[in-house]
Amino acid sequence: MKLFSLLLSVGFLAISTVQSWAADKVTLQLKWVTQAQFAGYYVARDKGFYKEENLDVEIKPGGPDIAPAQVLAGGGADVILDWMPSALATREKGLPIVNIAQPFKSSGMMLTCRKDSGIKSPTDFKGKTLGVWFFGNEYPFLSWMSKLGIKTDGSANGVKVLKQGFNVDPILQKQADCVSTMTYNEYWQIIDAGIPASELVVFKYEDQGVATLEDGIYVHEDKLKDPKFVDKMVRFVRASMKGWKYAEANPNEAADIVLENDATGAQTEKHQKRMMGEIAKLTAGSNGALAEADYARTVKTLLSSGSDPVISKEPKGAWTHMITDKALK
Repeated sequence: MKLFSLLLSVGFLAISTVQSWAADKVTLQLKWVTQAQFAGYYVARDKGFYKEENLDVEIKPGGPDIAPAQVLAGGGADVILDWMPSALATREKGLPIVNIAQPFKSSGMMLTCRKDSGIKSPTDFKGKTLGVWFFGNEYPFLSWMSKLGIKTDGSANGVKVLKQGFNVDPILQKQADCVSTMTYNEYWQIIDAGIPASELVVFKYEDQGVATLEDGIYVHEDKLKDPKFVDKMVRFVRASMKGWKYAEANPNEAADIVLENDATGAQTEKHQKRMMGEIAKLTAGSNGALAEADYARTVKTLLSSGSDPVISKEPKGAWTHMITDKALK
């Protein structure tokens, strides 16, 4: 009986130990489909960086019909990626999401124009048709036009705004003189479609002083009251930034990892490796902690985005260093 009791105790101890070692699950909702834009997270999972932090991370691809904030609100994710204009608008509307880390230091947004449109500088936009993304992505553009004193009502001294879909067809078909592009994606779609760089003029939002922060890491504010959740996010951010820095240093390998995780098979090696090279330029200079000056610049841009700004007042509590202070020490 003593031997049986001893064996039983050892068995319970073993089960308890296994349970204590069970990895903590984290569900991450991406802002868009699987591509090099999110390489750091796929790299962190593939290279075992999450496993080293005792995390089991599920990465859920996004798409045109998926709003990360809604997924978070519905309990479908623990953490999401979003652009700050969208995130701050969401917060002002009542869903208290908080930026806990900012892997992207620079913006990849551009306005790409055909040279044969006669556009050489922003002052040449008047009277032209410009393709613009909406759903929160239009606000940096509107702020830029407001800064230039150019109306967006289609008047003679203003510009006609074409609501652009997630493609570059308007510039290819000459429906627009310029279209919205990212340095790492749509710009290259134009090139691949047959319009060489020599026939294009690009205006980076960073260079125009109206860039806003992109691809930040957000969670629900209430979750930050839970010490266990905070600890989990500290480990998640630490491993994710390790993944990002590995991706920066090894862009081709990172692109290959992304391709291995693309269940749709829609991505090509050429495009993903090129994309990863451009993405590395945007994450360079960030250790994951949100720079207050970058946040302030984003808020200023949003508050000055014309007659219908994305946010009506200075946000309160929209970001925290609580996680990165612990993750990056």
